[in-house]
Amino acid sequence: MNRVVNIPESYIKSAVGPACDWDEKIIQAFIKTPRHKFLDEAMLKMSYADDALPIGYGQTISKPSTVAYMTKALDLSPEHTVLEIGSGSGFQAAILSKLCKTVYTVERVPELHRRAYQIIKRIPLRNVKMKFEPTKLGWTEFAPYDRIIATAEGKSVPQELIDQLADGGLMLVPADGKLMKVTKIDNDVKITPLTKCSFVDFVGA
Repeated sequence: MNRVVNIPESYIKSAVGPACDWDEKIIQAFIKTPRHKFLDEAMLKMSYADDALPIGYGQTISKPSTVAYMTKALDLSPEHTVLEIGSGSGFQAAILSKLCKTVYTVERVPELHRRAYQIIKRIPLRNVKMKFEPTKLGWTEFAPYDRIIATAEGKSVPQELIDQLADGGLMLVPADGKLMKVTKIDNDVKITPLTKCSFVDFVGA
């Protein structure tokens, strides 16, 4: 999509800013990552509404406020490595890439993986590593990760992801209608519900 699109002021003032507690680094990440580039042109007029939008194959791009909230909750630092479960459109990974060292993102739907890969490559974002992974949960090759974020929901927090979380790390996982914050300190795992949430189900869950 090569059309010039102005990001509306309301996008930051009403959706992104309040959701991330007006964190300037996160706001700048959103400004530098135009959402319409991750959507079909038919969605152009809705690109900056605070709505989840369909991207095909039963999946959606999350609401901007949800992406902003989860990004803030990850408490990122520039040296962090992040694993994302569910590349989807590639938008969340693109936001994270502005705030950490490297994003590793996996997707189970081949068509979505190919599309997101082309978008990320075209921008380009060289610190985003992408993988089509139809069977395994995560990307063990580069584990452990300082942060893990899942953008699809299961019934519980998967042990496979806890195993890939670094000591001192933090993970956000939607499970059973709630966004769960998972921390691991000296291999002691603590799971805390943060807020109610609604995400598409894990493919294959």
